[in-house]
Amino acid sequence: MNTLPEWTDLRFFLELARAGTLSGASRRLEVEHTTVARRIDRLETQLGTTLFDRSREGYELTEVGAALLPHAEAMEGAALAAAEHVGGGEVAAQGVVRLGVPEVFGVKVVAPLLARMLQTHPDLSIDLLALPSFANLANREADLGVMLDPPSTGRYMVTRLASFRFYLYASPAYLARHPPIRSIADLAGHHFVDYVQDRLASRELSYLNELGFTPRRRMCCSGMMAQVEATASGLGLMMAPPYAVADEPRLVRVLDDFSAERSYWLAAPTDLYRLQRVRAVWNLLREHADGHPELFMHMS
Repeated sequence: MNTLPEWTDLRFFLELARAGTLSGASRRLEVEHTTVARRIDRLETQLGTTLFDRSREGYELTEVGAALLPHAEAMEGAALAAAEHVGGGEVAAQGVVRLGVPEVFGVKVVAPLLARMLQTHPDLSIDLLALPSFANLANREADLGVMLDPPSTGRYMVTRLASFRFYLYASPAYLARHPPIRSIADLAGHHFVDYVQDRLASRELSYLNELGFTPRRRMCCSGMMAQVEATASGLGLMMAPPYAVADEPRLVRVLDDFSAERSYWLAAPTDLYRLQRVRAVWNLLREHADGHPELFMHMS
């Protein structure tokens, strides 16, 4: 190899590695898919090796391509940090941050929090991905994310955002029509609203299994917002954290002595964590979670 590869070619390499298809990479890069293919061919020719295995399903990294990936990501992080520094990033956070969060947590907690933050950061913009699943940080779907399962491999900054509990709730109308609930054993005769079991975003969401019996799931939904509405309509009982039902007058808590505890984790690729705009959002989430434990657990 007589010359070093161009950074722009490595950027094409990164986006194709993350998207897995020419069409996906071309959308990310806002170019034609033929341009992506041409730049990858040029990079492979320059390096004298094959970086991707091609198939009908798409592009998959070869062993050499996988070895190149962390180096290209480090270059990307350095380029982003340099651009932020030159643009005055050390004075004020600026640019776009893409944040992935669970759907209800994003709607109830994070969106209002970010709205207040943006009022004091005129050069900052947020792409909030409030999803029924969890953002995929490996393919850079988001710059940072809140999740139940932290990354176990790769280069990430990870911290526990908060421990929280799922409690039982029902509508007063449902409780009036059904036998009283005085203990966990009484729950066996009741209906439940839950997640669609073969579409769980995480095994951590199978908290109804902790009841000790197979619940009678009357309705299953892909997201918790739909579960809240179904439960408020009197269909059955559900489990939810306090923030999901805050200011929801149609639901009351059932069995104060039963709950299921989980943890939210905050994670970001190490190279993106170095950017001030990402750290600004990171720190905001940490401070808010630390200062508002009532969002996550009922306080005695």
